[in-house]
Amino acid sequence: MYCYQCQRWYANVAPQAVPPGAPPPPPGQWYPQPQPAPGAMDRLIPTRNPNALVAYYLGVFSLLPCIGFFLAVPALILGIKGLAYVRRYPEVPGVVHAWVGIVLGAIFTLVWGAAIVLGAVPFFMGP
Repeated sequence: MYCYQCQRWYANVAPQAVPPGAPPPPPGQWYPQPQPAPGAMDRLIPTRNPNALVAYYLGVFSLLPCIGFFLAVPALILGIKGLAYVRRYPEVPGVVHAWVGIVLGAIFTLVWGAAIVLGAVPFFMGP
């Protein structure tokens, strides 16, 4: 790309990557590409926030009795990480998915944890 301000060629910079009126980048560097605004499908399935998406699915599948506890704990952790990512980058969708993961992860961590403890107490107490 040719810069009309400094009259130099930059071979490694895409023409659409340089904002109008911006100084040319040093040789060997790139300007960041602008991200498109999230559409309806991005809000339905937030692929740019994988922590929130995985937390959502783990939270929903933590309803399963045998493996629910082992899915609820990661759902809670990943939901918190997904929400932190949304707060850091507000343009990224996934707030609802992160909250669903947090709420379901917290509820089923307590439910299945209590079930494990209450089921284990008679086992260890003996007859």
